[in-house]
Amino acid sequence: MRRTLSVSVGVAVAVLLAGCGGSGDEGKLAEVTPTSSAPTTTEPTSAPTSEPTPTPTPTPTPTTPAGPLTQAQYQTALIRLDQRIAGDINALGTVKTEDSLTAAMENLAQTLNAESTALGALKPPARAVAANRVLQLRLKAAGTSLATGDTSNVGCGGLAFVSQALQRQLVNTLSVAVTQLRTLGLVFGRTLPDLGPEPTGNRPSNGDVIIRTGAGGSGALRVKNGSAVDVAVSIVTAGRAPGKPHIMMYVQSKKTATVYRIGGGYTLYVKSGKDWNPQRRQFSSDCSFKKFDQPFSKNQGWEVQLKPSVLGNASSTKVDPY
Repeated sequence: MRRTLSVSVGVAVAVLLAGCGGSGDEGKLAEVTPTSSAPTTTEPTSAPTSEPTPTPTPTPTPTTPAGPLTQAQYQTALIRLDQRIAGDINALGTVKTEDSLTAAMENLAQTLNAESTALGALKPPARAVAANRVLQLRLKAAGTSLATGDTSNVGCGGLAFVSQALQRQLVNTLSVAVTQLRTLGLVFGRTLPDLGPEPTGNRPSNGDVIIRTGAGGSGALRVKNGSAVDVAVSIVTAGRAPGKPHIMMYVQSKKTATVYRIGGGYTLYVKSGKDWNPQRRQFSSDCSFKKFDQPFSKNQGWEVQLKPSVLGNASSTKVDPY
């Protein structure tokens, strides 16, 4: 007799377990609920002093010619702009923690916005007025994008993936201005990162067994992925962590795959998302991590349906990335 479980991937759903060759209590529908300071100010105090307060020396500010810049002067201004943003761009590419990533994004956003404002005060050569305006707007757009950027994929794809994605986005945003200036014989963007094309073609085939370790057995698992995203199903036997499963199988969206020779009873973990990274064995974006609450008996055949549903006989729980 076969029992069927269905669970949703990426949305709240129910799970239906199906087992062949053994009996057990029917699971029941369970609702899964995702789990998901104001600074004080101190008034400054002052004490009288017999010494006169020195008057600070104003910092000299650079001046620009009253009239339009020459081509050479404007090119010099672009070179200096490149140099001023180089440090913050480099910091974005060398982050080591999520906090440092957030700080690098904020710093670069502030720098880009400040440079956008400064460009508006320049008087470029008449032939470069339009290109200067495009660069000003693109710098502002890049700064806004970074200031509102989402770092939720860090726990999914890792710091390197998120950092590189942000750098590629920056280059893409500024590319129109870079090209337009180049047509005028002007150079900008020498300090922008060159990460090459975004990796593609890493999607495993449907049913690929990505990991298999330990002794086999007579168990089998059929997975029907009715969701809109790919999944990696991890069969985790007793004593193992979800990051080191007995078997991991890849199931593409809207497809079905079966894995055999499962040894022992196990817990089933499912992670879903986009942009599979074969080195990390993990999705790089839009990822979700879940565990079936019901254990799977050994030496039996099971079928699991992953699809949006409000009915089912099993429940799942969100878990930390693995």
